Amino acid sequence: MKKIINDPENFVDEMVEGIVLAHPDLVKTPGEDPRVLVRADAPVAGRVGIVTGGGSGHLPLFKGYVGQGLCSGVAIGNVFSSPSVQQVLEATQAVDGGKGVLFLYGNYGGDVFNFDLAAEMAELEDIEVRTVLGRDDVASQPKERKADRRGVAGIFFAYKTAGAAAERGDDLAGVAEVAERTIDRTATMGVGLSPTILPTTGAQSFDLPDGQMEIGIGIHGEPGIHRGELRSADEIADSILDAVTADLELAEGDRVAVLVNGLGATPLEELYVLYRRVHQRLSDQGVAVERKYIGEYATSLEMAGASISLLKLDDELLELLDAPARSPFFQEA
Repeated sequence: MKKIINDPENFVDEMVEGIVLAHPDLVKTPGEDPRVLVRADAPVAGRVGIVTGGGSGHLPLFKGYVGQGLCSGVAIGNVFSSPSVQQVLEATQAVDGGKGVLFLYGNYGGDVFNFDLAAEMAELEDIEVRTVLGRDDVASQPKERKADRRGVAGIFFAYKTAGAAAERGDDLAGVAEVAERTIDRTATMGVGLSPTILPTTGAQSFDLPDGQMEIGIGIHGEPGIHRGELRSADEIADSILDAVTADLELAEGDRVAVLVNGLGATPLEELYVLYRRVHQRLSDQGVAVERKYIGEYATSLEMAGASISLLKLDDELLELLDAPARSPFFQEA
């Protein structure tokens, strides 16, 4: 697999440097560590800060959602690796506006361990911290073990709603409640068609034979729930929708936001083919699609495939989705 890189060991730092150079009006590095990014106006006095983080390789997740109405800062790890405790703490210090900081990130063991340690260190500096974990991947655990699920593309909805709540001046408890409610009402499942190639080794992150697909695959190549011959777009959409609509217990009259997300190497045209089927199926069930997002929101380097996320809306969550937001990778007036 050919890649446009220099020294593989410098891949993440050079990528982050490119983002800062391209968008100095939106993001900055607050200190010497290039793996810590914050919004350009951080800290915002009198507002709750939101810190996210995780491994590289998923752009726009995680670093792409730092900006007005979204996250305040991010700690950036190597490809598919957790950021360090010190990086999380530095991001926390840099965005603290005196009203506390929400940690909002995906439910992965290394991230949880390092963020928890950073939270303890921040508390020693009198920075109040609360944590909400993205855990929307319905393929990773059954509903009775929802707390153990992986966090994938659906965390975008929580960035948007929690970020809007912080922007309007909600206190830390309120911002955390909005994030938690959004996560609880979000379900995601993906399909993989080809593996990623790790920049440092040139090796595939997992094996998937030509002509096959894997339903329920994770964004690091974690095993899914079904592997078999490639099916049609409508069949793929149906398999995913059957799982996520059942998980959310959607019924006639419910309202949803839909995210059809490309995993890195799937043409936008194919994502719209999937969305067509999603819209048809939801309409047939009497479920109203209030907002839709189609594109790359959480990738896995050059993995071919897609994921579908649904957020079961209430009036407040819809209002927060519609609030202004701007980052290098997302803008909504």
